[in-house]
Amino acid sequence: MVTADPLLTLSLANLHDYFTALDYIIFAVMLLISASIGIYYAFKGVHKTYEEFVLGSRRLHCVPVALSLTASFMSAVTVLGTPAEIYRYGMQYIVFAISHLVLVTVTAHVVVPVYYRLRITSAYEYLELRFNKCLRLTGTIMFIMQTIFFSGVVIYAPSLALSQVTGFELWGAVIGTGTICIFYCTLGGLKAVVWTDVFQFLLMIIAFILVICRTVAVRGGLSRILDDARRGGRLDVWDFNPSPFQRHTFWTIVIGGSFSWLGIYVLNQSQVQRCLACKSEIHAKVALYINLLGLWLTLICAVLSGLSMYSMFKDCDPWTAKKVEAPDQLMPYLVLELWKDFPGVLGLFVAGTYSGTLRSIVWRNMHCHGGSVLHDVWHFIFLHRLHCYFALLQIAISIFGMISGPFLGIFALGVLLSSANAKGALSGLIGGLIITIWLGVGSLMYPPPPHRTMPLHLSTAGCHEFNWTVPTTVAKPPTAPRPPISENWYGLSYLYLSVVGTIVTVIVGTVVSLSTGGLKQDTDRSLLFLKEDLIADYEYLKAKAVLMYETFHPAQEEVPE
Repeated sequence: MVTADPLLTLSLANLHDYFTALDYIIFAVMLLISASIGIYYAFKGVHKTYEEFVLGSRRLHCVPVALSLTASFMSAVTVLGTPAEIYRYGMQYIVFAISHLVLVTVTAHVVVPVYYRLRITSAYEYLELRFNKCLRLTGTIMFIMQTIFFSGVVIYAPSLALSQVTGFELWGAVIGTGTICIFYCTLGGLKAVVWTDVFQFLLMIIAFILVICRTVAVRGGLSRILDDARRGGRLDVWDFNPSPFQRHTFWTIVIGGSFSWLGIYVLNQSQVQRCLACKSEIHAKVALYINLLGLWLTLICAVLSGLSMYSMFKDCDPWTAKKVEAPDQLMPYLVLELWKDFPGVLGLFVAGTYSGTLRSIVWRNMHCHGGSVLHDVWHFIFLHRLHCYFALLQIAISIFGMISGPFLGIFALGVLLSSANAKGALSGLIGGLIITIWLGVGSLMYPPPPHRTMPLHLSTAGCHEFNWTVPTTVAKPPTAPRPPISENWYGLSYLYLSVVGTIVTVIVGTVVSLSTGGLKQDTDRSLLFLKEDLIADYEYLKAKAVLMYETFHPAQEEVPE
């Protein structure tokens, strides 16, 4: 049994010294395989029709679509941000497994039937069919805005990690990787993107497994890691505090997390397009449930990686000791500490992490034309301030919540309320966006105090054993008094952004619709969620059960006397 305490003598400033020729080769092979998939489907002729290029001719199998659904939002934020979240706050984040179950159930049995019945190709096409073209255009524009801000987080963080590990220039890494992903997406269409997602999903899971297995070997078993986590308070999961101001509780994660993820799956084009590319409605539903298993697998791997990180750094936190600038750099730091003597492994981890950025660039259209905007505006003005106060994961979910919540409200109005009209939907959307952006920006300007976020203790007691010089804490000048609104309204948990946006949109939209003749309009029933949609699922499962029973219990023919 191998037991060793981490030496923690490394610095991110010289990480590239450990990046060998084999690591560069492995990283290049990852990019080459991604590009090759696009070339393969280009030669197969995916450009014959628009539907074949955009939806794979609606003939994709449920398994690759399921893995692609899982991978589409399992970006580098997952690899870098989630383990750091567990390291700082404990494994309460695993309660998101319940949110994932709610997400998949609602999407499979409410959203998919409506979209398949209409045979649409775009999530925003539904808004035009149900309301008008103005709402469709508004939805598209807001999706692009959300994409720009989210991609700034998703692209910048792993690019920074890659530049530190390999010595690449930051924007050289972004532009080079963007070129590859534009290449295979343009040549191969949806089929290339789906199969590249499968390949990159496996890479990211391998990156997690590398960390977990090596830590188990170094620390002398999984039980040692769990014992360290228990002593450090990282295994406390259930907190039923009903306060909406506490960062993470059972209720904020289950309710807020469900709304946040539903906003992503219901009207986000990248998710909807994958579901619509399946062979049939049943295939799409099966893909969503297989995707649920993928989400759970990813969540478990990320949680175990975070606990592994704490077991290694429990006596000497690199972030507090200023060996890393932000918590989201802890994961590459840990990988280097664990695998620095094994050529090729660091390259495999970087390939797995950066593959998430490939998907983010592809599906959010953040190509070279947005590079200058991201660099000048997002990084220097906004992202640096965000990164100082908030975790990478929280930034990403907050961005989605501010935009996706109101759009989830519009979809709820459209499929559940036959009296909802275009005036009501537009009014609800405007009201929801005003409230969520006000709340989101306010929480940025006035970050919640520690008694609301409840970070766990990080120790540097063992750093002196390795001749470290732990920075002396300098007294900060007194800060300006916080306004009362920052303690209640701005102090709301970031997971409730989507909930607030959805509720405001539905209430305002309903009131305005009823006030502008919504009850008098004749709404096409095919645009609504119908009870027949649930009955159809029941009838299908019943028929399958009867068929299975008859297969294993064939009826015996009566023999005449």
